[in-house]
Amino acid sequence: MDGTLTVSAHDFEYMRRELGIASNTPILEALNAMPADQAAPLWELLNEMEFYFASKASVMQGAKELLEKLFQRGVQLGILTRNTLPVVEHTLAACGIAHFFPRVHIFDRDACAPKPSPDGINQLLRLWQASPDDAVMVGDYLFDLQAGKKAGVTTIHLDQQGEFAWPDVADICIRDFAEIEEHVG
Repeated sequence: MDGTLTVSAHDFEYMRRELGIASNTPILEALNAMPADQAAPLWELLNEMEFYFASKASVMQGAKELLEKLFQRGVQLGILTRNTLPVVEHTLAACGIAHFFPRVHIFDRDACAPKPSPDGINQLLRLWQASPDDAVMVGDYLFDLQAGKKAGVTTIHLDQQGEFAWPDVADICIRDFAEIEEHVG
């Protein structure tokens, strides 16, 4: 969601510093590795920071138009995120795109193993009674693409800068949402 459907306002390095986590270390994994009593206040702080950054999110250029086209065609749309549901709902509402995603199609870090696990994608496929051939995973980060690959779905790497840092896990590389229709119709 963040960095894909929305322009992410997150400052992950700031968040890591506030949480006392080493630079470039995955936040969820670092907190999960801590003893529960040490991690508990940090989870609360993480939730506060995520909610703060969610209020600053804006919809990615072209995302709303593509979502509308897909929605009108009856395409199933889902979200797989490492955020919590309240943060997701706040972000989607702030960006005016909440109506595209039924609650049962949103899998947060509490509903499934977080990306790069394919668990959320697999749950969506079961819910939709779809096969991996019928789905795509669009994401801006390595964990999105790894989750898609592990689930056997087509992976689309959205990178507005066109750097495409993970070509080995991206089936399709795009710079904007308009290109998605060219590749998947």
